[in-house]
Formats: sequence, C-alpha cells, structure tokens
Amino acid sequence: MNQETMKRAKELVSQMTIEEKCSQMLHHAEAIDRLGIPKYCWWNEALHGVARAGDATVFPQAIGLGATFDEELVQKVADVTSTEGRAKYNEFSKHGDRDIYKGLTYWAPNVNIFRDPRWGRGHETYGEDPYLTGQLGMAYVRGLQGDDLDNPKSAACAKHFAVHSGHEADRHHFDAKVNDQDLYDTYLYAFKRLVKDAKVEAVMGAYNRVNGEPACGSKRLLKDILRGDWGFEGHVVSDCWAIRDFHENHKVTTCEVESAALAVNNGCDLNCGCVYEKLLYAYKADLVSEETITESVERLIELRLRLGTLPERGSKYDDIPYEMVECKEHKELANEVAKRSMVLLKNDGLLPLKKDAIKTIGVIGPNSNSRIALVGNYEGISSEYITVLEGIQRYVGDDVRVFHSDGTPLWKDRMHVLSEARDTFAEAMAVAEHSDVVVLAMGLDSTIEGEEGDAGNEFGSGDKKGLKLPGLQQELVEKITAIGKPVVLLVLAGSAMDLSWANDNVNAIIQCWYPGARGGRAIAEVLFGEDSPSGKLPLTFYKSDADLPPFEDYSMEGRTYRYFKGTPLYPFGYGLSYSDIQYSNAGIDKNEGAIGDKFTVKVTVKNAGDYKAHETVQVYVKDVEASTRVANCMLRKIAKVELLPGESKEVSLELSARDFALIDEKGRCVVEPGAFKVSIGGQQPDARSAELTGKTVDIFDVVLKGEVTEVEY
Repeated sequence: MNQETMKRAKELVSQMTIEEKCSQMLHHAEAIDRLGIPKYCWWNEALHGVARAGDATVFPQAIGLGATFDEELVQKVADVTSTEGRAKYNEFSKHGDRDIYKGLTYWAPNVNIFRDPRWGRGHETYGEDPYLTGQLGMAYVRGLQGDDLDNPKSAACAKHFAVHSGHEADRHHFDAKVNDQDLYDTYLYAFKRLVKDAKVEAVMGAYNRVNGEPACGSKRLLKDILRGDWGFEGHVVSDCWAIRDFHENHKVTTCEVESAALAVNNGCDLNCGCVYEKLLYAYKADLVSEETITESVERLIELRLRLGTLPERGSKYDDIPYEMVECKEHKELANEVAKRSMVLLKNDGLLPLKKDAIKTIGVIGPNSNSRIALVGNYEGISSEYITVLEGIQRYVGDDVRVFHSDGTPLWKDRMHVLSEARDTFAEAMAVAEHSDVVVLAMGLDSTIEGEEGDAGNEFGSGDKKGLKLPGLQQELVEKITAIGKPVVLLVLAGSAMDLSWANDNVNAIIQCWYPGARGGRAIAEVLFGEDSPSGKLPLTFYKSDADLPPFEDYSMEGRTYRYFKGTPLYPFGYGLSYSDIQYSNAGIDKNEGAIGDKFTVKVTVKNAGDYKAHETVQVYVKDVEASTRVANCMLRKIAKVELLPGESKEVSLELSARDFALIDEKGRCVVEPGAFKVSIGGQQPDARSAELTGKTVDIFDVVLKGEVTEVEY
C-alpha cells in the first residue's frame, strides 16, 4: 500500500460515522457528500475484455487465452482491456453514471483449477495446471493494473478463493473436503503467485465451504493463509450473496447479523450482496468492533484514492479517450489472439484448405452461424460479430460457393416444435453431398456450459453430465462423415469433450474454444492457412467420463495430467502445427548438484516447414524418488518462440529449487535429495503425446544432494 494514500484514507475514514463506514462495505457504496466521496459500485467484470458495460473488444474466452501458453500475449489482452475500461470510466463519470459494471475494480482473473471437465465454469479459467494458471494469471493482473501500483490503471481480483471448481448446482451448500497436500499443491498455488508476485489488489472468496468453513468467512483461508502467511495488504470481497449462504445454506450461523460478523471478523472487507446492510446491528450487538470495520474501510478508500475515483486525487489515465474502445489495433489483437488460441488436434493432410482447389464448401452445425458460441460468458458487447459461416463466406468471397445448414440445434432434437426429430438432418446431408469439403461446427455454448443461474438445462445448472457432444450432434457428425466427403470438425466449446469417434473418423479437428466476437474471421484464416494453429491444450481431453473420479471428490487423485493414470485422448500440452517444428541440441548444464543450485536447460527450435509458427517450449520435472505422492510430471517452465519458415532459435530456461520441490502431506513445500527427470520439448514426456505427434522430447537425469530443505512456497 502507498503510505501517502493510506494516511489520507485514515483521515477520511476517521471522519465517518459508524453508519457511513458500514455503507462503504457494500458493493454499491453510498456517497458521502460532506467528505467529497461519490458513490461507487465495486462490481465490474473483465474476464476477456470489458464486460457488461456496452461495446468493447471481446477477446477469446479465458480458456482460449490459456491455450496460447503465452504470458506476453495475455498481458497485452489485459492491458487493452484496462485501457478500454479507463476510456469508458472517464466518459461514464463525466455523465454521472456510477452504476454497476462502470467502475475500475475488475473481478478477474479466475484462477481456479479446472480439475474436472464437467465443471460449467471451467472455461473462465486458464486450465488444469497450477503453474500455467499462475503464470497467465499474473500476466493478466499486470496487464489490468499496469506497472505503477501507486497509480493503477485498474484493480484486478483473484477469484474464487479457494477450492472452487464445481459443482454449480450445489455450490451454495457444498463443503469441499481437501487435504493439505492438494490444498497447497493444486488449489492455492496460483493465488499465492498473484498475491506475492503480481501484487493483485483484491481477492474474492468462494461460495463453498472448505473443510467446514465458508470460504468468505474462513479464518484459515483469509486470516491465517492470505493475510498471515502471504502478507496480503489488499481487500477481500465476497462472491455475490455468498455471505447469505452462511445462514441460509451452510448453516454455520443463524441470521444475517451473525453472518456479517463472521465474514468481517475473518477479513472479508467488501460484501457483494446485501448482508452487510445488517453489519451495523452486528456492531451494536458487540459481535464486531468498530476498529475491525474501520480497518476494512481504510483498505477500500485507500484503493479508491490510488485509482483516482475520488475527486481530490486524479489519475494519470484520466485522459484516455473514448476512441480507444474497439479501435483498429485492439480488434487486430483480438484476431491474433484467437488464431493463437486454436489447437489443431488432428490433421491427415487436409488442412490447410486450398481456396483455389475448392469450388463448393459446406458449413454445417449448430455453432456454424451462432454468435453466442463466439463469446463465452462474462462477455462484452461487440459492434460486429463474425460467425464461422460468415468468416468463411468473407474469406472465399464469390470464388467458392458456400452451402449452409445448422443441421441440428445445440441440444434439442428438433429445430421447430411442430416438426419431427431430426428435422434439419436432410438439409445438412444435402449440403454435404453438394460440397467438395465439409466444415462441421459443433460443441457447446454459454447457455448450457457456465455458471449456475446464467446457464442451465438438462446438463444441470451449467455443469455437464458427461463429455459427449449434446443432443443429436454426434449422430449428425457420423451421418455427414459417412457421405464420404473430406470433413473438418471445429469444436467451439470451453471444456474437454469426448472426441474419440471423430478422432478415428474425420480428417481434421480444431479446438476453437470461444474465439471472441469476430472469431469467425480468425477461424477462416486458420482453415485456409493464413496462419498455422499454435495453441496447446491447457487441459486433458479424456476418452470417456468413465475415466474420471466422482465430480464431488476434491482429491486430485486420478485427475488432470499430473495425477491421471490412464491414457488420454489428447494430453495436456498437446497441439499440432501446419509447420514442421524440430528440436535439437538439447542439453542441461549439469546432471548433479546440491539442493538450491540452479540448472539451465537449453534447446534449439527450428521451423523446418512452410508456415510461420509460434511454438511453446515446455519443461517438465518428475521426482522419481519422492517420499510422498507426486505428480506424473509437473510443468515448470514455458517459453513462446516465434519462428519464420527456416528460422532457428535457441531457448534457455533456468530451474531453481522451487521447480524441484514437492508438497508433502502437511502442506510444506520441500525439496528432497534424490533422482529427478527433466524434459524439454514441445509437449509432455508421455507416450500418448509421442504417438500423436510422432515426436519425442529430450529427457535428462538430475541428481540433487543434501538434506530435505523447505523452500518458499
């Protein structure tokens, strides 16, 4: 915290009555005119661009950002987002609009771990790996806040703290039981990085309980770990109406007054919701002290001063003009990010398509002409949308005839209520029969994959029951493929699907995620070879949900690439390219050292193909003599390399003691002496990745000597 602004915050708060102090701890903070404090709404969203505040550049959904594996690119997205947010805030304030979604305190990023592909909100995250989530989360925070924390461009928020990743239907009641090993190894890691290294301004609590304590009133999470162990100085905000769950659903308190006291006493400064309207009664009943309330309000006012939301202190960002919103440069960045997020899962040589070799192309599927399937959730409004169909039509122009059919609804069995089931199958088959090549656009969208209350049908409050394509989509894929035309399957979805049949039967598959408002343009450019797909999977694609542990089980055993014992359909870190990326001259500076020594891994990466490429170099570490359960391997370093055809670059990455550490049963972060394996390449060091790519990685044996050593978590 800035000492000057904290001093001023203390002065302002000291002049407030207890009633006025309590009024500042609700997300819709009231004005205090006599102190020159205008009203302010803390609730604002910016998961992948400014959301719910009118027109803005809509970037690919967060899971797509995760697939880029690119910290610099993600930071650029967040920087553009905060620039547009400032431009909007400057104009809204001039017109006296201080409504919800109009402030500078963004409740993003979501750094929960996508532990189970059935979780509906997983597409808000960066995937299943703690390290990748931490790296990209820090990049997003730095982009939102800027490099001058005394004058932040906006305020980021790490959410949802903690152990929150499904299931949506029961999130207001559920007690996530988790041992200390999984708590620190998986669920807390990214939060720690955002707090300690990126200096995130806010942390949002989760709805669920964690080992009996409601997350937004958890002494262990908020006081002992967040503020005690990690030294967090920012403010804590509840998830929306989560504190009401204390008495209504978790039954740890009996009424709103007790719930407000429990949350404030354990460090929750700001209530998204209305329970803190009863905070004054908690104070009068001696359930919470004025000193505790004052401390929370000081934190809130101090940030408002640094952001420049109080008239007495402006901001160096006050002059960002409205013309920055959806400007040409921002739209071009969104298109680039969309292309960089796409993951080529299969290609038998059909892709990229050659426009001059095609006379007719069929575009089929419920996501082929859908705007909703472009944007995910927590999205902004775009001044222009380009669907898959529109992107292809614009790209080929009048040179190629484009036929189209939705083929089937997303999850229903008929398009029209009076029709028989499969009422548009015949049209889809006719389109395929009259086309030289077929592009199928299948998957999900945010109406059925998302947050409880925002999404829901037979899938259950936004979660998926299983991994199959919903409705009649799989049947349609099989019927179209049986016609015998070349088929490209585009999957627009925010989570892993069971694509086993498609993997065996169609010519090419691209995971497109939710690519942003103009995503159809990016998809067309990738389909026709303007760019090579360069995304890597930020989560494991399983062959079947039968491979998964029970959804309600928060143990990491059997989950994600780190602890899954079976063979995945597509592994974490996997993704093909149109180009031929070759690794050579790999080495490590030493194979033996003391605990605490640095190790440098090097490799030369060459683009031996015909397309410009963005390659993700991945370093994994495996402890082969651990005294406790450890992961199959752990992603420890990433580097993004841009390569022109024929170009080579050397990549050097350094490993420290933390990269060899494990989390023991007590939650301690320790390095044990013994043998390790370090791999470097474009994928995991696993048999399935090698089978799919025809390439292997370089693996080095490393021995650490010394005593068991506890290191910084």
